[in-house]
Amino acid sequence: MTEHLTWRKSSFSTGDGNGGECVELAPMADGRVAMRNSTLGEESPVVVYTKGELRAFLLGAKNGEFDDLV
Repeated sequence: MTEHLTWRKSSFSTGDGNGGECVELAPMADGRVAMRNSTLGEESPVVVYTKGELRAFLLGAKNGEFDDLV
């Protein structure tokens, strides 16, 4: 299901190879969006969201609704 996806990660990811904060997203052919932890690579579990679900999360994040978690 995810072997042919083109993964993208945030420029804010540390990517230092030492457990850095690396989350990747990839668009899927059916319009959904896959998410994984890039430090685990192919071994990472993949969570799939609809664009609407991801949009709602991103809008909340931009609004500061999750700031207490970091």
